[in-house]
Amino acid sequence: MKRTAAAAAKINLALVVGEPLANGRHQVATVLQRIDVCDRVELEPATALSVDGFRRDTLVRSALTALADAAGAEPAWRVRLRKNIPVAAGLGGGSADAAAALTLANSTLSPPLGEERLEELATTLGADVPFFLAPGPKLAEGAGERLSVLDLPQDYWVLIALPRGTRKKATADVYRRFDELGKGAGFADRRAALLDALASCRRPRDFAGFPPNDLAEAAGTAPFAADLHRFGAFRADVSGAGPTVYGLFQRREQAVAAARRLRLRARVWVTAPVW
Repeated sequence: MKRTAAAAAKINLALVVGEPLANGRHQVATVLQRIDVCDRVELEPATALSVDGFRRDTLVRSALTALADAAGAEPAWRVRLRKNIPVAAGLGGGSADAAAALTLANSTLSPPLGEERLEELATTLGADVPFFLAPGPKLAEGAGERLSVLDLPQDYWVLIALPRGTRKKATADVYRRFDELGKGAGFADRRAALLDALASCRRPRDFAGFPPNDLAEAAGTAPFAADLHRFGAFRADVSGAGPTVYGLFQRREQAVAAARRLRLRARVWVTAPVW
């Protein structure tokens, strides 16, 4: 029987990054929020593993192979991806698809993996994958694997802007540039400032008090954030390692007006947060 799930994109409402650790990974403290730009994942049992609809996929295939190995089963599912989330844009589309496929495939196993084991498996696939396994905004720490559930305001509008003609830099290259710029120093203080801002966040405009994305300069699309502020956003920043920029607006008509002003320079979506 075919199973289907929506896989929502995410934005980073804040991203604080430290200096590289001995293993080469970076400490982070990031606030992750889903938005209503979604891929659709369809899955059904099959005689072998196949993933259709997106030729560049590697993460869904890796996720299902790992799930089968963990369960002592054969990777025997047919998956179809219907992509709406921009690819390689800092919106977590690949991770969202992988998490949705894991959840759907796990439901076909007898017995399925428990929630904790599935989370452990997701952690091996990518920093954002565990976030997408369960609903709600979260604070992700460590290398992104330590998740804390957050209760954040949801009554605002989101403008997503993907600059035209901009190729996404490899995430590793963005972090390398971040290190070259020496931006990781003072991580503890910036993390503390983020936690303080979270503690006092009661309404959407309180997001303006969140520290800016530490990767914005290294990602190279921060100027779009300045434009969105001029167009009325109460917060604007780069999502993840870019190149997508988002603006948060109190009213939908403000976001729509800003989108019109950016259409020649960026692909734009006016959307909203989802739980």
